[in-house]
Amino acid sequence: MTAMQQIADWLKKLGMSEYAPRFVENRVDLSVLPDLTDQDLEKLGVLLGDRHKMLRAIRDLGNSSVAATAPPAPVATEPARRDDAERRQLTVMFTDLVGSTALSTKLDPEDLRLVIGAYHKCVAETVTRFGGFIGRYMGDGALVYFGYPQAHEDDAERAVRAGLTLVEAVRSLTAPEPLHVRIGIGTGLVVVGDLVGTGEAQERGVVGETPNLAARLQAAAAPDSIVIGPTTRRLLAGLLEYRDLGRIEVKGFATPVQAYEVVRPSTVESRFEALHTTRLTALAMAAASTTNAAIR
Repeated sequence: MTAMQQIADWLKKLGMSEYAPRFVENRVDLSVLPDLTDQDLEKLGVLLGDRHKMLRAIRDLGNSSVAATAPPAPVATEPARRDDAERRQLTVMFTDLVGSTALSTKLDPEDLRLVIGAYHKCVAETVTRFGGFIGRYMGDGALVYFGYPQAHEDDAERAVRAGLTLVEAVRSLTAPEPLHVRIGIGTGLVVVGDLVGTGEAQERGVVGETPNLAARLQAAAAPDSIVIGPTTRRLLAGLLEYRDLGRIEVKGFATPVQAYEVVRPSTVESRFEALHTTRLTALAMAAASTTNAAIR
């Protein structure tokens, strides 16, 4: 069992699995736990009530227990970088919980933690069902990859259908106030691989404009809606119905980006028909033109 898996299991026993990615990204394993302070946990984004619970659990572990379960310290202080990153096409989803800042002013921190935890669990269960991979939780947002670590021919479709399902799932969550999400989805070429960190954190290294595009499209989405970019739209063809939002200004991009809001699944009965409607129409028009020319 790796050091990062040990810390993930420890957090799971405390009922705080949502903090595992933050501990992994900051290389906090069991051997580091005894040195953590309340300020350290706050920097990791741990809520006040959870910080006190963690500190109590760390004291209960005891120095001897931690030393017994911690892996030997590595000899090298700087891990060797691996040059095995690869270029691949990913469909990236960025989700954001609407109104979480306002919610934090109305709820007790313990109640807010439960709401955020339920939201994170809902996101994880939904995207996993469609073959997605949680790259990172960022407060009330989540970065999700479709096409990594396992690629599928229909990753763009999986991402959008996961988004439609997630909108409904979040709305049905039990909370003091109704919950809503905004979702942005983009598809493009990225470099993915062991670029930063160690262990699981390395596997989450993705470089390229696609994650930024997904985040910007999410910002342009209305509550309970999904906005996608042009490449995602092209890959989906006629599988869904869309609302053309026109070309929108996207921070970090030199030119405006064509955006579409996903309305609903297409009424086309056959998936084959949906994917080939545009192509067949073009062929039919060409055939008709040829026929008319022959008649004349």
